[in-house]
Amino acid sequence: MSFLTVKALHIIFVVSWFAGLFYIVRLFIYHIEAQNRDETAKQVLSEQFKIMEKRLWWIITTPAMILTIVFGTWMLILSPSYLQAPWMHIKLGFVALLLVYHFICQDIMFQLAKGIFKWKSGRLRIFNEVATLGLVAIVFLVTFKNSMDWMMATIGFFAVAIGLMVLIKIYKRMRKS
Repeated sequence: MSFLTVKALHIIFVVSWFAGLFYIVRLFIYHIEAQNRDETAKQVLSEQFKIMEKRLWWIITTPAMILTIVFGTWMLILSPSYLQAPWMHIKLGFVALLLVYHFICQDIMFQLAKGIFKWKSGRLRIFNEVATLGLVAIVFLVTFKNSMDWMMATIGFFAVAIGLMVLIKIYKRMRKS
């Protein structure tokens, strides 16, 4: 298989993995908010969310994560010089953080399936943006590689983070009114 084919498959599975990570946390938020409904609705919704979370996680998100790593590793085998590049070390650091995020989400899913609700929906809304920040950082690193102005990238990264926090606050106020 050519390098470009492996790269294309890597990108496809990265997109699928992020889609799963973004959506699973939304399901957690709805699952937690369903606990405020009347008993019948709470039970029906909770059972439906458990099914949706389980299917999303085991049919899309986790296989996409595994295939992202497989094709990313394959790219590094085909082009080992990438491992000498500082931007790749940083990217792999962000990937490691995303793996931690992935398994935190899995733990939350297991807790919700057992009826354990440790997280508040507002906190999960903020937690959901961690994956967004990881995506932004990785895309910029991979796009600009060594030509990237690291100072501007750092400022841009924090600008996106602050922007997301402001939008979350605005959304929260809009929901309350």
